[in-house]
Amino acid sequence: MTNANESFVYVIDDDEAVRDSLTMLLESAGLACEAFASAFDFLEAYDPERLACIVSDIRMPGMNGLELQERMLESGIDAPLIFITGHGDVPMAVTAMKRGAVDFIQKPFSDQELLDRIHQVLEQEKGRRAARLEEKAILERLRTLTPRETEVMERVVRGQANKVIAMDLGVSQRTVELHRARVMRKLRMRSLAELVQAVNRVKNSGKPSEGPARPGSDKPESSAKSR
Repeated sequence: MTNANESFVYVIDDDEAVRDSLTMLLESAGLACEAFASAFDFLEAYDPERLACIVSDIRMPGMNGLELQERMLESGIDAPLIFITGHGDVPMAVTAMKRGAVDFIQKPFSDQELLDRIHQVLEQEKGRRAARLEEKAILERLRTLTPRETEVMERVVRGQANKVIAMDLGVSQRTVELHRARVMRKLRMRSLAELVQAVNRVKNSGKPSEGPARPGSDKPESSAKSR
């Protein structure tokens, strides 16, 4: 049974020796992992419920790293992707970074640098997952509001005073205050600032430019140094 809170690493490399070496390294660091000889095998086994990152060679037969990344994007797989590359693969890796890969690490690399990068990426992924769960909870609470409560909430978030809202809706100020209180109770908000932040966060959550940035997403070159 999948443990959604357990950090997990998928390893993809067509070289059996590399797969075995990386598996031993990750397990020695206490990380659960699974290794695949091809991108096709990985795609068949991928579990979206896992809190995971992917460590993949970029130059592989059948489906290379860029093609894997494209397939992941098409399939909605947004697990962070770290590429392992040879020196001649750097242009490919830069392209992959522009498409959303979190990093690329050149061979030969330090075991500790790779482990540090993986731990950093997994911690970031925990934050992203927590943010997504919180946004989902807010959306579910928003659906419990009545149409009138939603209307009042939207006007409150825009900064309108109770008196102005009452005039616009043709109701008493006391009625607006009651609706506002119900909104705060149903959404479990303790202050107006918290309400505004939560609603705006949910509205912006679907935008590609919003949300926690993944580490390394703005780096033009590898963060891991060659030996």
